[in-house]
Amino acid sequence: MTKIRVIKNKMKTAKRLEGIGEYYFSQKLREIDTLNKAGKNIISLGIGSPDLPPHPDVIKVLHEESAKPGTHAYQSYKGSPVLRTAVAGWYKKWYQVDLNADTEILPLIGSKEGIMHICMTYLNEGDFVLIPNPGYPTYKSAATIAGGKCMEYNLTAANNWMPDFKEIENNLYVNRVKLMFVNYPHMPTGQLPTQEVFEQLVTFAKKYNILIVHDNPYSFILNEAPVSMLSVAGAKDCVVELNSLSKSHNMAGWRVGMLCGAKEKIDEVLRFKSNMDSGMFLPLQLAAAKALTLEKDWHDDINAVYKTRREKVFELLDILHCSYSKNQAGMFVWAAIPSGYKDGYELSDKVLYGANVFITPGGIFGTAGEKYVRVSLCCKEENITAAILRVKELMK
Repeated sequence: MTKIRVIKNKMKTAKRLEGIGEYYFSQKLREIDTLNKAGKNIISLGIGSPDLPPHPDVIKVLHEESAKPGTHAYQSYKGSPVLRTAVAGWYKKWYQVDLNADTEILPLIGSKEGIMHICMTYLNEGDFVLIPNPGYPTYKSAATIAGGKCMEYNLTAANNWMPDFKEIENNLYVNRVKLMFVNYPHMPTGQLPTQEVFEQLVTFAKKYNILIVHDNPYSFILNEAPVSMLSVAGAKDCVVELNSLSKSHNMAGWRVGMLCGAKEKIDEVLRFKSNMDSGMFLPLQLAAAKALTLEKDWHDDINAVYKTRREKVFELLDILHCSYSKNQAGMFVWAAIPSGYKDGYELSDKVLYGANVFITPGGIFGTAGEKYVRVSLCCKEENITAAILRVKELMK
């Protein structure tokens, strides 16, 4: 009897994934979980996942609406008009920006989803995309998956972490740029925007026919003056803005974000989005709408907690002989490492394996972050205090 030899060829992944690795925190959190199972009891000061709950009234709305029998069906791809109206009111109240709730707002299952939707909507193979360095790694990975070519623009402490427009314009491919990702208050550096730089960005975008994607999830954290790039005159011609309830309202796991901009852009992104997902669970949207009506005292209370934690993080960084600005916004502290270390990875590993404390190496945000570390404020004060004691012992 003749045996048939079966040759199994390994399935290859798509070319679009070449150069795209697993997200850093996805890998690192697994490692930390393994260390914890081995009894290490790691104190994680890495990821920016709020540990504080949403407002009780928000949870109450979710609970009450979820109990209603008619709220479990598929929802509109454009989101509930209740949520869109709440977003419009929120933008008017806090950012002094007028948005049409029917045409200029698109609710999202988190703003990270919106980054991918925008890239898939506008990028063709080989289109150039301006990416901040340092910056949120998802900008680069989403643009690459969509077929774009990433052109980094460097942000430096010497330039207050703002774009150097002369340097960008000296690039031979600037005329081929289609999208530019911008993020202020900036993550990971905590740099606040200025009206001047927002105006410069709009002028630059119009000059080169670029769509600016402004990612704005941190404007309420340790910041007294939230600003939207859409407040600049003429911005809707060349800017779309992503925003989120993840950080500002302690709703990271709820996955509620939004895209704001001109009707034309909203309609274009909706063409892609409507083929990729469905509308959010209605009770989530109604609870999010409630969250957007919260007054200043809610943000003040949350920021008081973050402010106290930040002082403790400063103490931790002093023990590590890092240098930092005390005028950072957002839920992290960005700090330059001392000269004795090759890069932030070396310092991060020393602290992780020597003191069972995890801080994020700045290099994951780009080459411009290699001499830095980032410490999250999303950790209870007593845990930060415990981390300080461990690091003190390590650094003796």
